[in-house]
Amino acid sequence: MAITEEPKHFVVFQPSGRRGHIEEGTWLLDAAHELGVELETICGKMRTCGKCKVRIEEGSFERYGIESSRAHLSKIIEKEREHLGAQLDDGYRLACAARVQGNVVVFVPEESRAVKQVVRKTATERVINVQPAIRKVYLELRPPTLQNPLGDWERVTDAMRRVFHLDHLGIDYRTLLELSQALRAGEWKVTLTLWMNREIVRVEPGLVERSIGLAVDVGTTTVAGYLCDLKTGEVITTEAMMNPQVSYGEDVMSRITYAMTHDDGLAKLNRAIIEGLNTIAKNATERVGLTPGEILEVVLVGNTAMHHLFTNIYPEHVGKAPFPPTLHHSIDVKARDMGLRVHSSANVHILPIEAGFVGADNVGVLIAEEPYNQDALELIIDIGTNGELIMGNRTKLISSSCATGPAFEGAHIKFGMRAAPGSIERVRIDLQTLEARFKVIGKELWNDELEPEQIGARGICGSGIIEVIAEMFRAGIIDKTGRFVKGLQHPRVRKGEDGDEYVLAWANETSIGKDMTVSIKDIRALQLAKAAMYAGAKLMMRRLGLKKLDRVILAGAFGSYIDRERSMLLGLFPDCELSNVYAVGNAAGDGARIALLNTDKREEANRYARQVEYVELTVEPAFEREFMYAMHLPHMRDAFPNVETWLDKEGCAASVRAALPKVLAA
Repeated sequence: MAITEEPKHFVVFQPSGRRGHIEEGTWLLDAAHELGVELETICGKMRTCGKCKVRIEEGSFERYGIESSRAHLSKIIEKEREHLGAQLDDGYRLACAARVQGNVVVFVPEESRAVKQVVRKTATERVINVQPAIRKVYLELRPPTLQNPLGDWERVTDAMRRVFHLDHLGIDYRTLLELSQALRAGEWKVTLTLWMNREIVRVEPGLVERSIGLAVDVGTTTVAGYLCDLKTGEVITTEAMMNPQVSYGEDVMSRITYAMTHDDGLAKLNRAIIEGLNTIAKNATERVGLTPGEILEVVLVGNTAMHHLFTNIYPEHVGKAPFPPTLHHSIDVKARDMGLRVHSSANVHILPIEAGFVGADNVGVLIAEEPYNQDALELIIDIGTNGELIMGNRTKLISSSCATGPAFEGAHIKFGMRAAPGSIERVRIDLQTLEARFKVIGKELWNDELEPEQIGARGICGSGIIEVIAEMFRAGIIDKTGRFVKGLQHPRVRKGEDGDEYVLAWANETSIGKDMTVSIKDIRALQLAKAAMYAGAKLMMRRLGLKKLDRVILAGAFGSYIDRERSMLLGLFPDCELSNVYAVGNAAGDGARIALLNTDKREEANRYARQVEYVELTVEPAFEREFMYAMHLPHMRDAFPNVETWLDKEGCAASVRAALPKVLAA
């Protein structure tokens, strides 16, 4: 009798991006483990802890070509009602109690993740002239008498005029409601918090010196917050998380599409990021014994799509030519109007936008790196799901944006994943034996220094993907077109379901129980991403009349962890002297922090955001041709003399030396 196989359904887990076809009837928890997604399971599937809580997304997800529905799981059981209660109405389920019966997109909340994502967006040491918008002043007042029954507010403004020479001072309505009580609780000795010397946003009894602010970089994939002392400029603590909007799309265009194609799309996307920002504020303040209510100002940066989504501005026109944003200039909004749970009268300052796809995050990079004050010709690349580039110096600056897609974050790569413990982040391939060495996040040693069962590789993150493909090229496993070299006889090189593939980690070295491979399909995904980046840089050089760059600066968390030599070998950016290629960390987040701590830099941001000339790559007639040239490793026509010098020291297959163009194309 023939054995019929169970049908399979497509299951996507976010924010990790892991996905695959899962047999009908599989427990959602087992599906997660099969795809390398670690969920909390303290009770060992006994359904007593409620820790494996996940949220099922509803609606059409065009990127995956599926319709996700809560009805695509088995019926809710009583144990779930006990643990989840009203959360069931919001689409939450216990992964240990739900079976897969159709296609689903599953969001794993932060608290349910057994292995937390590594969000590498620490603050960089920078010299900042501290001159914040928030200022505290101490005031001693005479209490009212029958002879002088002046109103409390008038008493305050009169004293501020006499003592601090501040006229036309206003007060936020919420603060006004607390004024009388605070004055009397402090026996008419109070600390007033002023915003921009024109509005009182807090009144506290007695002398209070500490002022707290929060700078946040809202990235497409990750969100990073920096809690700062507004008096000293010190970064008190940092907090980061995956952007919860990732459930609705991995890149900006998919989120814009979601907002446009669903009646409640914008509301869902806005609610997701606002809740994420509130989580950042709550976790950061709790860690240092404070409360979100003590945050007196927030500065936000993000690309143009993120900007519109966290401000609840409909983003449709940003996604259509000529891609105009709703506004370019910076704005100030009351935190409460955005739904942020910080101090009720706190201000939110949002940096300006350069263009439709070059947003406030790029302006953050601009004021952090100040290329407008440099003589050297610089290329600053903020590498992420959306690549943003700034090129030039004090004479002229231009910018552009290229849709690199989420390949650098591990998406569209079969075993790709975002940076988390267990993901492969470093790779070396022996030129003679073609054997691989690799290192996973969370382990100090390389795989060949550990017992196989100690390695526990779960996937490959962006830096690992760049390194393994660069190493495969350097070792002569793939050629300059990205195809596998014919006739290679090696156990690691074989045919797979996606075509030719290289085995990076054997099954016994992984925690998913299967060989971890890099296929021709994975290589092509990275080539598409890197070609977009390189073509953008090349067209910008042509616009400025440049033959070479003096400096390449890698901004963003991802840029800080990629190998510069192997990135250049792949052709991620034009050839440059390697000593002048360096990373500066999360410059967008640093820019947000600088703007939080110095109001003059806000004016600078508005000024230079309008002076930078934006280059729209999609309408450049030469873009397609440059993109095609850049699909080769490192490039079809452009020479890489600095890569050749590096290969002289490191060694490479003879085919690689022959593949490198010798003449820099005009």
